[in-house]
Amino acid sequence: MKEIKAIIRPSKLLDVTEALHEIEGLPGVTVSEIKGFGKSRAKGAKDKVIYEMVEFIPRIQLEVVVSDEMVGDIVNVIQKFSHTGNTGDGKIFVVKVEEVVKIRTNERGKDAL
Repeated sequence: MKEIKAIIRPSKLLDVTEALHEIEGLPGVTVSEIKGFGKSRAKGAKDKVIYEMVEFIPRIQLEVVVSDEMVGDIVNVIQKFSHTGNTGDGKIFVVKVEEVVKIRTNERGKDAL
């Protein structure tokens, strides 16, 4: 199993989630509003937020845990539908997941997805 974590522009959330809904067997996605900065330190960004004298850019973080077989399709969809070609489009991280436990049923591993 893998966790896919993607940081994208808020304006691309609808496009990405609509495309993800089309993937058969997708177990679900967690969406969070976040803020941060990249190499440019948010200098000159139109949508920056200043918090205690530090400039941040608002972004959306998507998280999903899937079987290894689904990773390529999901990463491709996120990349395709979040791409603008401009600085600040975001990043996608893929990390191995050791264990998943479904709290309600105590199912474990792939069955918990």
